[in-house]
Amino acid sequence: MENKSNNFKPFVPADKVLKEFSPVSIILGMLIAVVFGGANAYLGLKVGLTISASIPAAVISMGILRGIMRRKSILENNMVQTIGSAGESLAAGVIFTVPALFLWDAAPTYMTVFLMALLGGFLGIVMMVPLRKFLIVQEHGKLPYPEGTACADILIAGEEGGSKAATVFIGLGVGALYKFIADGLKLFPTEIEWEIPKFKNAAVGADILPALLGVGFIIGPRIAAMMLAGAILGWLGFIPLISIMGDTASSMIPPASKLIHEMNFWEIWNRYIRYIGAGAVAFAGIISLVKSLPIIFSSFVSALKGLKADRSAELRTDKDLPMNIVLILIVVIIVLIAFLPWIPTGIVGAILITIFAFFFVTVSSRIVGVVGSSSNPISGMTIATLLFTTIVLKATGSTGLEGMIAAITVGGIVCIAAAIAGDTSQDLKTGYILGATPWKQQLGELLGVFAAALTIGFVLVLLNDAYGFGSKELAAPQATLMKLVIEGVMNSNLPWGLVIVGAASALVIELLGIAALPFAVGLYLPIHLSTPIMLGGIIRGLLEKKEKDKDLLTKKAESGILYASGLIAGEGLIGIIIAIFVTGGISFAIGDHVLGHLGGLIVFLLLAASLVYYAFYKVKKEKA
Repeated sequence: MENKSNNFKPFVPADKVLKEFSPVSIILGMLIAVVFGGANAYLGLKVGLTISASIPAAVISMGILRGIMRRKSILENNMVQTIGSAGESLAAGVIFTVPALFLWDAAPTYMTVFLMALLGGFLGIVMMVPLRKFLIVQEHGKLPYPEGTACADILIAGEEGGSKAATVFIGLGVGALYKFIADGLKLFPTEIEWEIPKFKNAAVGADILPALLGVGFIIGPRIAAMMLAGAILGWLGFIPLISIMGDTASSMIPPASKLIHEMNFWEIWNRYIRYIGAGAVAFAGIISLVKSLPIIFSSFVSALKGLKADRSAELRTDKDLPMNIVLILIVVIIVLIAFLPWIPTGIVGAILITIFAFFFVTVSSRIVGVVGSSSNPISGMTIATLLFTTIVLKATGSTGLEGMIAAITVGGIVCIAAAIAGDTSQDLKTGYILGATPWKQQLGELLGVFAAALTIGFVLVLLNDAYGFGSKELAAPQATLMKLVIEGVMNSNLPWGLVIVGAASALVIELLGIAALPFAVGLYLPIHLSTPIMLGGIIRGLLEKKEKDKDLLTKKAESGILYASGLIAGEGLIGIIIAIFVTGGISFAIGDHVLGHLGGLIVFLLLAASLVYYAFYKVKKEKA
């Protein structure tokens, strides 16, 4: 079914057949899914954010398939990024919820994590399939799908050659080397901080890490500034205020092991600010969901119309997975969720998953077409799922730890399904522009989920054993928030006063016309994470301000994003490898931070200079 209304023509005509679903694209795509799934799991557990893997996967594919193997099918490159990007989305869904089980000392088995990831991911893909013809085809030109369109543009530009992949690989190598020197050899500390004199318990600090610098460049100065604003309110506002209040606030969270005036800023952050931040994140996530309600309702109406208009397709570019297979898969997945002993939801939980997954898969698939995957309010959808699920489970007699585990399992599967559905939508938009075969892409998504699901359980166990979820090293902010939501409903033991303060803070920001969610995440996390992110954002902002040529700005920003993506992937991979050795009792340390804080800061500034080079000067040099 070609889109006749706008005379759209794909890059590869429907009557032309190129290599697409090949053994090479499958193997390379699955490897990338594992790599970026692990890297994003580490990043998300540290800062509560993940990055899209579609563009890095696309350029890596171009570098290997075109640059090394001399294979020239753009659809084969697209298949690699389709499979590879699934790992990032699956990681996001898992780390937002599953670590809560570790925080309850109810660590899930490998089989539980694998099945949650696999079945949740599969559910998100197959429930999205019936929406493709409406959302991707009929709404082409109306729903931009920014990441999907950008990825298609890069793949088309890549027909010139795969040289851009070198930027990703160099960034990956630099990020990996930096992480190993800092946290492997321990030549300098990666956390630096300073107390502000004569301002009780006020402090600023920075985690001088490649991933944070890269995240800042990718999200840009505006969102980075929103995060820093939240951190400033917490660390230069609330923490000093609570310290000044002294003993009078000690009774807010009894029993207090020490009086407030005896606590340092980390202790106050842990006992008070985390709850304020949790209230802000929860409220901001719900606001994002409420603001999306018009899109939600229109999505349902549109999806029903699209299903009614469905008819057999003859063109290669219009063939989805057969609907009878899709329906069978949905039924099988729900039955497995209801009865497999490794998934503690029961029949009631399976019914709730069916309802919420159908609802939020539709929502996610439509919303990412408007605002992009980075702004998809997955946390708000998950919070809504958890609130209703916990209430239902408590009413049906499933209480205590058993009920909380069931609730987080339901929320986790729905979260994974919604995240994967958004990624699938973006990938199918890329494929539609390029002229890919939809059913092959959908099958590729399933393979990407399978590959990432195989490894994500091992990654979680390794990271928890090495650093501990909820620690300064891996705060697991989203999962901690989900844990607090469930406990608050199930046990009525949440310090609601602090939560309401956080919600009020987010409301003030929203009333000022500013998106509250980035601000709330900054308030929840230590300021040490927001400051290096802000530095990356400043570099991006200076680039946008300095470069007046729009075409050249686009190329420079793309070069910087590719290098930043490499930094994130490199740190994430080495972080996982170090975790393996830490778990095994093996250390590479050759000193006790012999370079000191100043030395570490100098090395980090050199790293920032390398990002400046790739963002400001690399493109000009190649052009010359």
